[in-house]
Amino acid sequence: MDMYTNQGVVFKKSTGIYHLHAEDEKTVICTISNRLRKRLIYPERDATSLSWFRVVDVEDIQMVDPVAVGDQVIFTDANDGTGVITEILPRKSQLTRRAMGSKALEQVIVANVDQIVTVIAAAQPKPKWNMLDRYLASAEASDIPATIVITKLDLVRGKKTEREVMDVADDYAAIGYTVLLTSAADGQGVGAVKQILAGKLSVLIGMSGVGKSTLLNAIQPELGLKVGEINTNIDKGRHTTTHLEMFALECGGSIVDTPGMKLFGLWNTESEDIPGLFREFAPYDGKCKFGASCTHAHEPGCAIKKAVEKGAISQRRYDSYIHLREYIYAEEK
Repeated sequence: MDMYTNQGVVFKKSTGIYHLHAEDEKTVICTISNRLRKRLIYPERDATSLSWFRVVDVEDIQMVDPVAVGDQVIFTDANDGTGVITEILPRKSQLTRRAMGSKALEQVIVANVDQIVTVIAAAQPKPKWNMLDRYLASAEASDIPATIVITKLDLVRGKKTEREVMDVADDYAAIGYTVLLTSAADGQGVGAVKQILAGKLSVLIGMSGVGKSTLLNAIQPELGLKVGEINTNIDKGRHTTTHLEMFALECGGSIVDTPGMKLFGLWNTESEDIPGLFREFAPYDGKCKFGASCTHAHEPGCAIKKAVEKGAISQRRYDSYIHLREYIYAEEK
């Protein structure tokens, strides 16, 4: 059988199986080379020695799966609709989390993503703003732009909760996040969401029931149905996504949904890194009495706590910071 190399983009993956769009516009179903699951260890470099080029050890890579949806890859094509991925090309970005049940394994969710679109409902289910803050912290840690989409606005119109939702939306807008208020029921904000998705690879993050599928159907008929079918294939017991897929948009660009991610453990992030993931903390960085050693939790003379007292930083966001920092700190023990 003739074999040749080709380049493609991973648009769907399940356990051990990867679907690629190849450069010649055909779809190829691939496995991966075993060497992609290994890391070669070289001796400490000595410019005068040729031993630098000798492999001294081989380690298993510290990640769940070296290949992610969105990866551009080199593969060996068997010319029968199948192939083997042999190389992963450099990524411009990646959304990563700590694998559930392991402190030592990295899980790359999506590669080469242009933006993260966090989705939260105004009601049904009640919004969990602290979970949204964790999503935003993940975006900051990954250096990927994030947009907030609040769905189901029709359920709170004219109610006390409408003002509460609007106040929180204003808080996020004040610190620099784009916030889109939407209702698929009457079309509010649907055009704006479609506009931000156009021409980009976007990853959607949001808990079950927030209305992602309904919103996607409003943007592109039957798109939400396709995504919803994927969501039924999730191993909820392990909180692990077993099937991810990229869907093309008629307006240009693509989306990847991230179902089943109720927990979102930050990867390679320590407790002292957490203040840098809350962008409104930046103006007060280094101005605390105890400088860089201040945890912004209990120390006197903390500039960030003073900003909270003055209303320059919202109490709710500060509480999210404390909760996330304590969570990461506990993980370090």
